[in-house]
Amino acid sequence: MPLPAFGPRVLLRRLREVMAEQETAQKKLDRIAALVASNVVAEVCSIYVLDDGDHLELYATEGLNPKAVHRVRLKIGEGLVGLIAKSAEVLNLSDAQAHPAFRYLPETGEEIYSSFLGVPILRGGRVTGVLVVQNRKPRRYSEEEEEALQTTAMVLAEFLASPEFRAEAAERGARKSRRLHLHGEGLNPGVAMGHVVLHQPRVVISNFVADDIPAEVARLNEALRTLRAQVDKLISTTGLAAQGEHAEIFETVRMFAHDRGWVRRIEETIGHGLSAEAAVERVQSDNRARMLRQPDPYLRERMHDLDDLANRLLRILTGQTGTAAASRLPKDAIVVARSMGPAELLDYDRARLRGVVLEEAGAGSHVAIVARALEIPAVGQAEYITDLVETGDAIILDGRSGAIHVRPNAEIRQAYAEKVRLYARRQARFARLRDKPAVTRDGMRVSLNINAGLLVDLPHLDDSGADGIGLYRTELQFMMTRALPRREEQERHYRAVLEAAHGRPVVFRTLDVGSDKVLPYFETEREENPAMGWRAIRMGLDRPALLKAQARALLSAARGRVLNVMFPMVADVEEFMAARDIVTEQLSLMRQMGLRTPNRVKIGAMVEVPALVWQIDALSRYADFLSVGSNDLSQFLFAADRGHPRLAHRYDPLHPAMVRLLDMVARTCLNDGTPVSLCGEMAGNPLDAMILLGLGYTSLSMAPAAVGPVKAMVRTLDRGKLARLIPGWLEAGEPLRERAALFARENGVKLYSR
Repeated sequence: MPLPAFGPRVLLRRLREVMAEQETAQKKLDRIAALVASNVVAEVCSIYVLDDGDHLELYATEGLNPKAVHRVRLKIGEGLVGLIAKSAEVLNLSDAQAHPAFRYLPETGEEIYSSFLGVPILRGGRVTGVLVVQNRKPRRYSEEEEEALQTTAMVLAEFLASPEFRAEAAERGARKSRRLHLHGEGLNPGVAMGHVVLHQPRVVISNFVADDIPAEVARLNEALRTLRAQVDKLISTTGLAAQGEHAEIFETVRMFAHDRGWVRRIEETIGHGLSAEAAVERVQSDNRARMLRQPDPYLRERMHDLDDLANRLLRILTGQTGTAAASRLPKDAIVVARSMGPAELLDYDRARLRGVVLEEAGAGSHVAIVARALEIPAVGQAEYITDLVETGDAIILDGRSGAIHVRPNAEIRQAYAEKVRLYARRQARFARLRDKPAVTRDGMRVSLNINAGLLVDLPHLDDSGADGIGLYRTELQFMMTRALPRREEQERHYRAVLEAAHGRPVVFRTLDVGSDKVLPYFETEREENPAMGWRAIRMGLDRPALLKAQARALLSAARGRVLNVMFPMVADVEEFMAARDIVTEQLSLMRQMGLRTPNRVKIGAMVEVPALVWQIDALSRYADFLSVGSNDLSQFLFAADRGHPRLAHRYDPLHPAMVRLLDMVARTCLNDGTPVSLCGEMAGNPLDAMILLGLGYTSLSMAPAAVGPVKAMVRTLDRGKLARLIPGWLEAGEPLRERAALFARENGVKLYSR
């Protein structure tokens, strides 16, 4: 019979003493191996650490040949140790050599040992190593011994992630974290090289030991009461819990918060000697390790629900709140987050922020819009990245391809450093075009404007050499505040925009909320298809006080200037007329009151609902200008949600149906003498923009970074020659993108990507 072990509580206290000593990381691991061996009365204790190349390296041992340390390496899945790393499960064997996965390693001298107990070292559900004990005599290790080993593994996981261990490993020339190559969706072009900063930092647990188990259980129960109250409040304030798909989601969250099985496992873990927060972390890490290996996507999604609850509970227990924005960033910070709001991104120090990686955001998300405004390289749809990285990890992201390299090797770093240099040289080339006019080779002047929505966008006007702001998204101001901005606040904001433009034209789009743009203080009903629901001008006409306040703010801000204002999501001429009447009514009231007004007010509409295309003749009699919103027009034309990852790139903007529609709009406006522009992703893509010029569009609005590449295209294009060819391409049914690219090559048109 084995001698009685010290037990997990005694082991934890001794581990804490070892960690507090002023020793090297290697010596601490050696001490831990000896301490664990004595605790479970084992003749061998070994610590294996996962390295960069998906290998487990023997890092410390008590009982095996000490010369094997740092020499023995096993692949994941190789031998019993590799099997534990692959499965993330405990392995308890009385006759290890009889197991089919056993591999004999003569350099260790372990052939004389029969019994074997191994546990994974888990950090956030990810295996970072394996802890093993062995004995000569065949026996099955007890549950208490398993618990002692798992407790030690939890402490080791924190130690292996510490700067202390990482620095010492780096000095040995071997960083002990796996390289990862992930793929997401490029949200904003550019390459960023730096170090990870987790937006929601992981909760740091400083106390693992339960000095008073009943007191720790009481702390847990009190924290659970707070957690459940938070969840109930969250559900009640959304206004979406009562019906449909959201009801199922919210009820799942509520179910987890009240799940007795989850709570019982935490209480049992406290009973083994862990503090309440350490027990929550331990149970959640085990849950995550199992769920990450589940093929069922539904179960993997439920992992996020349970993660969120566990993290909330940990923050309640430890009192740790806030995001990384509140702390000083490293000079090359790349923020990694599951999701975040646009205001949260603006909280970060722009001088130190190099890039953003998000698990859940798509190209149309608010945070992506802000990242583009700040010209920060960004990648979205990066699945599970917050589970796979730690603050301080080296990281590279490519905002064009969506590639993400975590803990890259020297070759990858060098390759991307060269890309950064090439990008800088290209940007310098575009900067030389800044003050040159956008005129085609055959003399057609093109107006190149930027899309904006924040005051931080305004310096891009000068930097890019743009002619003005072709689309100012007024809703971003509403999205950044906790309450509806007062009319006076709106007026100050719009005046600041006009002053920063220094006389260049600014086209303000009235409030476009609804769909994916939800204001936290604005109560709306759940919609099955919000993109085509109660949004934009529809909401403005149903809530006229909102539109009147914005119209008055715009008119007041533009006094003495020219005001350009347009309405989004217009589907019918009557809608435009009703909205225009609200603006003219406010203008009349200001004049009656003797208030100073704009020198001129131009009122236009966005063409983004296909139904409006066949009403342009009638609309042109009342509208001063039109602007085609290519993003929404394309998604409505093809009935394809552009934010859906499986549909985002399925329909080409140069599809003949889209090009014919755009041609119809341009020809009708030309015949009616109505100025027309185009804003959207098409305008910022040099090849797409080339076709737009061929169709007769002479005013384009785009992201600031696209102005240089598009201007380079304009100045090398014979627009008349292209215009004569497009009808034939459409008639012949040729693939327009391929045909246009061939035209550019044959005619020396420069098509730089941004």
